[in-house]
Amino acid sequence: MRKSILTLSVAAALSVPGVALAQAAAASPHTITGNMGLFSEYRFRGIAQTFETPAFQGGFDYAHASGFYAGNWNSNVAETMYAGASLEMDFYGGFKKAFGDFGIDVGAIYYYYPGSDSATLGKIDNTEVYIGGSWKWVSLKYYHAVSDFFSVPDTKGSSYIDLTATFDLGSGWGVVGHYGQQKVKNISAADYGDWKLGVTKDLGNGWNASLSYIDTDAEEPPYTATNAAGKTKFLGDTTVVISIGKSF
Repeated sequence: MRKSILTLSVAAALSVPGVALAQAAAASPHTITGNMGLFSEYRFRGIAQTFETPAFQGGFDYAHASGFYAGNWNSNVAETMYAGASLEMDFYGGFKKAFGDFGIDVGAIYYYYPGSDSATLGKIDNTEVYIGGSWKWVSLKYYHAVSDFFSVPDTKGSSYIDLTATFDLGSGWGVVGHYGQQKVKNISAADYGDWKLGVTKDLGNGWNASLSYIDTDAEEPPYTATNAAGKTKFLGDTTVVISIGKSF
């Protein structure tokens, strides 16, 4: 009798085409996601990267059920700031795990600017390792440069601390607050803090929008740039960034 019931159960499951496939898909430990977005400008740690012009950004992420992950993220940047390079490509990987309300995240990230060729710095890039922890809606992450910081000589060991809080207001609305502290090894004049306060909105079907107020206490001499047209800008000034993006 048990054998007959088992046989009937298997036959019933296989008679529904989507059941076996759905179960196999649900059991997969691999997840691949993507994202893209249009931003009024690109700010990295509070500093303008597109000379205060719009940026298109996007990337892909792979995650394993064990907690290991890897990904790539890209954005246009101002050639003026990166010695002829108009693209930033970030490659990262690490391990992330949640334990109830707590979480950990450790990994490494490489910032690459294809085509960059500075007369003083040569190829511009940067490699950092990071470790972070989170509790519910608050996270703290520490980044440590294991190369010269964006190819600036004698800056290996530069660091950045990122404190971020996100809160769900309901109905697709959320708020985010951030404070960061950049320390540049052997160049104290380049040290600064940055902060952000923003609001986010889930528009449905993977679409989202945001508006953020961003500011820094960076000094002008290290963070001022002049473009090919001769226009000079302080890259750490106050700004409001708006964006619309999609995850898939």
